[in-house]
Amino acid sequence: MSSRTILQVFENYQKSRLAFVQTVSDLASRPQNIPYMKSAHALDLLKPLLVDVCPQIKQCAAIALGRLVHNDAEIAEELLDVGLLNMLLHNAGTGNKYQKCAVLFVLRSLCKHNEKMAQAVIKNGALQTFFCCLEDFEPAVKEAAAWGVGYLARHNKNLAEECVNAGVLPLLMLALQEPELSLKQIATSAITDIAKHTENLAMAVVDANIVSYLARNLQNSDEKLKKQCLAALSAIAKHSPELAEVVVEAEVFPTVCQLLSHPCSAVRRNAACLIRDVAKQSLELTQLVVNTGGIGALLEVLFQYPSKELVPMSDVRIPCISAIGFIAGQSSQLAMTVLGCRTIQVLARILKDSDEDNLLTVTAWAIGQIGRHSPEHSAAIASENIFPRLVQLFEKVNSSADLKDKCHGTLKLCLQNCLLVSALEPLLASAPPDILKYVLGQYSKVLPNDPKARRLFVTSDALKKIQLIDAKPGSALMEYIQVINSCFPEEIVRYYTPGYPDTLLEKVEQYEPQLMTVLRETSQINEEMQTDVMKVMSKNQLSSDSESMEIQESAGKKKQIK
Repeated sequence: MSSRTILQVFENYQKSRLAFVQTVSDLASRPQNIPYMKSAHALDLLKPLLVDVCPQIKQCAAIALGRLVHNDAEIAEELLDVGLLNMLLHNAGTGNKYQKCAVLFVLRSLCKHNEKMAQAVIKNGALQTFFCCLEDFEPAVKEAAAWGVGYLARHNKNLAEECVNAGVLPLLMLALQEPELSLKQIATSAITDIAKHTENLAMAVVDANIVSYLARNLQNSDEKLKKQCLAALSAIAKHSPELAEVVVEAEVFPTVCQLLSHPCSAVRRNAACLIRDVAKQSLELTQLVVNTGGIGALLEVLFQYPSKELVPMSDVRIPCISAIGFIAGQSSQLAMTVLGCRTIQVLARILKDSDEDNLLTVTAWAIGQIGRHSPEHSAAIASENIFPRLVQLFEKVNSSADLKDKCHGTLKLCLQNCLLVSALEPLLASAPPDILKYVLGQYSKVLPNDPKARRLFVTSDALKKIQLIDAKPGSALMEYIQVINSCFPEEIVRYYTPGYPDTLLEKVEQYEPQLMTVLRETSQINEEMQTDVMKVMSKNQLSSDSESMEIQESAGKKKQIK
């Protein structure tokens, strides 16, 4: 047998192994095939191929394994149990760039599933492998390593701290300066996964001088890189005013406001999130956002989309509305600025037309931040007839607990400042007791000093409505009712008290008429008066006759004497 024949056998075997791993790799890319491959013991068959003499077979076996692990957590656990991880780490240290990328793909797929697997990867020394690969000359290897660091750090702050302690931040900062666009994107994503957990981790990112490179990359034309840079800056700024100031000092404004009009919805959303996370920190930072055109840019997004458009997860309006809420909540002057931009009309429309729970929740909260400052702010909200809609959402059965809580808080903040009686009156019939006490509390402040309001309170049947309220003795609701009743005469309050008309009808039924007796007494009195008059007249006539006779007698006596 010739040497060529012998070598042909080994070549055929190698071709068969390569064909096998390539086929398995292709099959593993489809999640629906994983159960069948698991039952065929694909992991056991791939294990010896990870140390094959042929580098191409090693690489394809690692890729196949990575796809299996990526699509099934049980295979990932089995891989850790059978000890394949050390074999993979050895290949990452000795193989070429393709083998390194394949092994890093397996490690990334392991870290993806949960904290337990990520911790197991670190215990086996994978973090050092990531560190070494970030120092590699090949951009593809750096990219795979940065991706793995991001999957490790995203689970919790402890894993992120281990990545920082391993010294990955300076290497990620260097990756941001590389010309390869995909490497910049993945390195920025890894920085976001580290900075998002705690203030200390975000400060570590700042100390690594990464913020300036993130701000510089905002000028890049690639929308995915813009999106990642905005997310990273937002993850840094959200923790404290000091970190937010660092972001602002990198001169990201007004570029961020301009990105709110970017064609990509993800860029717009992340830009709104960054504005929100800066504005919520302090009044000075909020004023800077306003001075750079932040309110107008945010409202432009709200004006642009109908209320029922967009998928909830990609809805740009949620961070825009929350940013407006934080701006308005900083001071009454900023809230008045927000009101002057027709913000309430837009929020009222969203509150009326939308049925998406998260959007309604943030809208209700933002309205509360605007109306909390003064009666003038509350009157602007009341003029859009928002209170009844908030009560409706509060009482709606399928409203989430968070939405109900936000509606209750907003009604409390706004009603405690509302002096507009016409806005309070509709709530008397529809508001539940938890809300009604705030309505009556405002009436108890207005009615004692406003006669016209008291008159309107009676003529609109509001006084009658509060008499129908079933309040517990000693409760705040009962105290407010008593204060309001004390503003009116007792007979008016008694008239509108439930059951009082029935009492009047009972008195009517029980009353005994005395009409004939009254007439008889009147006739007797008239007769007596007539008799007295006749007696007086006769007495007067007799006295006049006697006087005339006396005069005649005296005249006759005088004649005789003469």
